[in-house]
Amino acid sequence: MTIEALLIWLLIGAIAGWLAGIIVKGYGFGLVGNIVVGIVGAFVGGWLFGQLGIAIGSGIVGSIIGATAGAVVILLLLRLVRRA
Repeated sequence: MTIEALLIWLLIGAIAGWLAGIIVKGYGFGLVGNIVVGIVGAFVGGWLFGQLGIAIGSGIVGSIIGATAGAVVILLLLRLVRRA
């Protein structure tokens, strides 16, 4: 993995985590936490969309949408676990 690919990966994770924190109000984790949630969300979103047979598209915008959707799912699950 090149340094450029790593930076793009981190940027997509940061954007997705930030967007998910806005969508699921009150569950932001700061910059580093949002990057982690966004990166994990990218895996969850890719798996989830693959299971549902949904193709978002390619490129950075498609990656951000998928990662954001996965991060929202993660944040909603964290909200359920914290309430229990």
